[in-house]
Amino acid sequence: MTSPLVIFDLDGTLIDTAPDLMASLNHVMDLHGLEHVTFGDMTWLVGQGAKVMIERAWSLHKHPTSPEQLEAAFDAFLLHYAAGMPGKSQPYAGLLAALDRLETAGMQLAVCTNKGEKLALQLLDCLNLTGRFAAITGGDTFEVKKPHGDHILKTIDKAGGRADNAVMIGDSINDILAAQNASVPAIGVPFGYSDKPVASFNPDIVIEHFDELDAALVEKLIAANNKALLSQ
Repeated sequence: MTSPLVIFDLDGTLIDTAPDLMASLNHVMDLHGLEHVTFGDMTWLVGQGAKVMIERAWSLHKHPTSPEQLEAAFDAFLLHYAAGMPGKSQPYAGLLAALDRLETAGMQLAVCTNKGEKLALQLLDCLNLTGRFAAITGGDTFEVKKPHGDHILKTIDKAGGRADNAVMIGDSINDILAAQNASVPAIGVPFGYSDKPVASFNPDIVIEHFDELDAALVEKLIAANNKALLSQ
């Protein structure tokens, strides 16, 4: 039997990346003579990858875009962001201890993010976290990304796990919807970048701090989800 698999979103769940995402986005805004975005803006800009983040930021200022402009801005963003890694990005409080608890209990870990895979790997490398995950997949790893359920299911496959023995942890509607679409239990965290309370997306449970995350909670959620699926 495979070990339980605990899948994490990256930005706003595993790592607080907002300061560095905002700095690189504002670098792009400067290139086009536009007003900077604020942390308050980041709650709805983040979640679908850097290109969509730029499009959304430009839409705040009704800045006209063309595919060529967007590609150039995306390249500028990537260069600035990659050059500054890890910058001020840090794991959220209690995360490392939670990973230790899960691994000690024999559980495997994975990352499923809409961030580009190359950037996700680079960031996790800079923070010495890459080796802790059986799989790390980005928004460009497969032909789909969150909220499509296959992003999670393909991540599970890549990690050598099973969908009936996995949970997803995230801060946004994309994370919770993807888990629901994959029929995988969803744990919401309220400290990320969502513009609405994560509880409003109906995750199976919301944890306020990673101190609450342990093997017993994961096993309880998996058992309850499998029971519910059997009764359908």
